[in-house]
Amino acid sequence: MGKILAVCTSVEKGTAKRDAGRARFITGWGIDGDAHAGRWHRQVSLLSHQKIEEFREKGADVKNGDFGENLVVQGIDLRSLSTGTILECSDVILEITQIGKECVSRCAIYNRMGDCIMPREGVFARVIRGGFIASGDEISICKTDDARAHKYRVWIITASDRGSRGEREDQSGGIIREIAEASGYAASGYTLLADDRDNIEKELIRICDNCLADLILTTGGTGFSPRDCMPEATAAISHRLVPGIPEAMRCLSMAVTKRAMLSRCAAAIRGETLIINLPGSPKAVRENLGFIMEEIRHGLDVLTGRISDCK
Repeated sequence: MGKILAVCTSVEKGTAKRDAGRARFITGWGIDGDAHAGRWHRQVSLLSHQKIEEFREKGADVKNGDFGENLVVQGIDLRSLSTGTILECSDVILEITQIGKECVSRCAIYNRMGDCIMPREGVFARVIRGGFIASGDEISICKTDDARAHKYRVWIITASDRGSRGEREDQSGGIIREIAEASGYAASGYTLLADDRDNIEKELIRICDNCLADLILTTGGTGFSPRDCMPEATAAISHRLVPGIPEAMRCLSMAVTKRAMLSRCAAAIRGETLIINLPGSPKAVRENLGFIMEEIRHGLDVLTGRISDCK
């Protein structure tokens, strides 16, 4: 177990990074706004605090970030790790991809001190799962070296006026959790809201933009009632629509009842999170979710960069 002492970024390559205190890590990309982010293997750089301290003892006046490191880590000898090692910090998962690097040009530190520790002590990683990291967060080496062993996080949202007033038990939300956990997902949160579009939109945005879940499954609010607004809220905050998922669910349900054609369920992507509306009926939830769950995992693998194509 280690501790994050600094989270450093820079807007330009070749310049020292400065401690931002907290930053967002984007799956398959790196740190939001950092010059070294990109779809390559060195998305995040890490340096052990002890190595910086040893360099300071030589008389160097260096600050966190001066070596171009994104994360300063205390308590873990990063240089002793091997490529493929998985690190977990807050909700973020990093995979070590390179140990050390070739110094192609002399940096300001080298020119001043005649030495630089980053080429031999720095390690580099790619972001397997995004989220936020802040100074003071704990960071640990995972027991497994397989990033796929980490479960996708699912957040359940139930939209129900009567449920929010305590007048009806939310059976559908419980069924979603049961199926999700049985399918290997981790339940990361639950929200019960009235059928209020503004509040639903705010909750969807909060979960997506704070990287609280990889998948949001909603139930309720998809019918013809004037208060039903879940599809409108989902579409309003989405970056991309995913029409094939609700089409598949309606196709399945049409074999059971023709009234399935009245379902207005939607699906969409916001950032790195997939949102799927499910019906409000417990029976329909069980039928529809069981039908799509296996294929949803493949979609999340592509969305989060765990696989690169749709073979």
